[in-house]
Amino acid sequence: MSDDIGSTPEGSDGEYSLDDDDQLQPEDTLDDRGVDDVLDEGYSPPDYAPKGAVHGLTAQEMREGETLDERLAEEEPDVGASDPSETGESDWQSHEYDSDAEFPNRADEVGAARAGRLIAPDEGSGIDTESDVFASDAGIDGAGASAEEAAVHYIDDDER
Repeated sequence: MSDDIGSTPEGSDGEYSLDDDDQLQPEDTLDDRGVDDVLDEGYSPPDYAPKGAVHGLTAQEMREGETLDERLAEEEPDVGASDPSETGESDWQSHEYDSDAEFPNRADEVGAARAGRLIAPDEGSGIDTESDVFASDAGIDGAGASAEEAAVHYIDDDER
């Protein structure tokens, strides 16, 4: 068997490179999340079909247009939508006067500075035998934080 040389760049063995020269640097992007290592930057794939899968990109498709059946096949019902004239039990906090008395000042509930990844002293390598929870901040991990980790913020002692 022979390798297809035309499918990989020259000098590449087809594997992912950790070389900094092969990575898109922060100054070359529009996103700056404050990570030092470009490999710490997370990636979230899009939730929609790529633009290449859309009908009407070629001149012939633009002339012909889409049929009604094709247009209806693309439609998806909004299952979360409800009739605005109907009110139910889920609307208990839908008005401003309902929420103000219950939660008077939520703006200063958490600190402004977000904490990074929380890592246990043993870095999760052993069985957890102590009843207390201790962890140290290892810094923000790009976009790879879960919702629970992103919710952790620093609160200064004088803010309490």
